Amino acid sequence: METLFLLISPLQLVAAVGVALLAGVIKGMVGFGMPMILISGLSMFLSPELALAGLILATVASNGIQALRQGWIAAWHSVQRFQVFLLVGLVFLVSSAQLVRLLPAQVLLLVLGVPITVFAFLQLSGFRFHLQKPSTRIEAAVGAFAGFIGGLSGVWGPPTVAYLTALDTPKGEHIRVQGVIYGLGAVALLVAHTGSGVLRAETLPLSLALLPPAMLGMWVGVRWHDSIDQATFRKATLVVLAVAGLNLVRRGVFG
Repeated sequence: METLFLLISPLQLVAAVGVALLAGVIKGMVGFGMPMILISGLSMFLSPELALAGLILATVASNGIQALRQGWIAAWHSVQRFQVFLLVGLVFLVSSAQLVRLLPAQVLLLVLGVPITVFAFLQLSGFRFHLQKPSTRIEAAVGAFAGFIGGLSGVWGPPTVAYLTALDTPKGEHIRVQGVIYGLGAVALLVAHTGSGVLRAETLPLSLALLPPAMLGMWVGVRWHDSIDQATFRKATLVVLAVAGLNLVRRGVFG
């Protein structure tokens, strides 16, 4: 705890716990959004690098739970179906993770903020990508983009969700596949940023501190999922993401 308070103040920790709780609720309700909410919220009062370190363990745990909700066999089928996406995304994630400590903070904010904002507004406007059948080239391209963005920011949800939606993936499988893709990506992110130095002895306490509130929030969100209209909450989530994305762009442009 003493190590943690060398990096952030008690008030910042309280705010970070609140962000983690909100991110967990949204993740539990719609299956995605935790790293986006965490990086957007935490970077309002922490450095982008510290915010990225803070989200890693919660992201690994939440996606592991989501991926295995229907068992190992179902999860393995999802891995086989989207193996091109996963393999290409992994290569780009590990590669781009090494750039985090070399790029200026404002560049990281823009790299994250622009895709989040575009994705959120496209979804809110009713625009939908549609693919008649899976394409290896398109899957590899989306996987490369998602991995590159994920390595830099810890967020690879927007292109993943857009691709699954374009394939008209059934709701249950959509949620499971997201968990599998994000889960494997999160493990890769953990390994990559242990190597890059983002997650280290000094920053690990923050990531550990945000794990319980994120899991509590997810538990609440999963239970609300069946009792509250999902479409309404998905729109509300997209509004939050759009605002968060615009805030990141603002900070990236104006500092």
